[in-house]
Amino acid sequence: MKETNGKKLFRGEAALALAVLINSFGVVLMLYSGAGILSLMIMRKKFVTSYLFSFAVGFVFSELLDVHELWINVLPSSLAWRIVYFIISYVLICIGIALSNRCQLPIVTTDLFPRELADIAKIAYPKIKIGFDVTCLAVTAGLTFFCLGRIDGLGIGTILAAFTMGKGIGIAGDIIDKQFYFKSFMSKKQQA
Repeated sequence: MKETNGKKLFRGEAALALAVLINSFGVVLMLYSGAGILSLMIMRKKFVTSYLFSFAVGFVFSELLDVHELWINVLPSSLAWRIVYFIISYVLICIGIALSNRCQLPIVTTDLFPRELADIAKIAYPKIKIGFDVTCLAVTAGLTFFCLGRIDGLGIGTILAAFTMGKGIGIAGDIIDKQFYFKSFMSKKQQA
């Protein structure tokens, strides 16, 4: 590597390639999601059109996150409030994912994969979900460490949720199943 005035040469072409790579994590997420959907179809040994609609649901979900970001930043942010927000959001996310797992419609790919894998593998959803979340956590830790030189973006709440949310979703689902059954225009058969 060539040095001038004590500085190492960084080729502009390499800088641009690195910038594109860093800024394309959204594309990487879509490729990751696509690979997950493709692997589900391979495991099912058939093309499942409804899986493709998960991308549209994910787009709507991401847009709604942007809308909510507008008002969330005005909330108090002391440690006590953050703990309250974590507890409330944890419960709401567990209920929301439990509902989406039962809606018989396409759902975001990050929730679709554990739901469908649990069905294909005949393994309890909480076990699959925890394994999936912990794997995502490890990949995030590895990528941030490799790309940034430090682990970043993984707070205690994220780590706690990764190891427990599958069980929370399972509990919420069991409670919901005692009270409701679900049917949509995409339902193949009525459940009771």
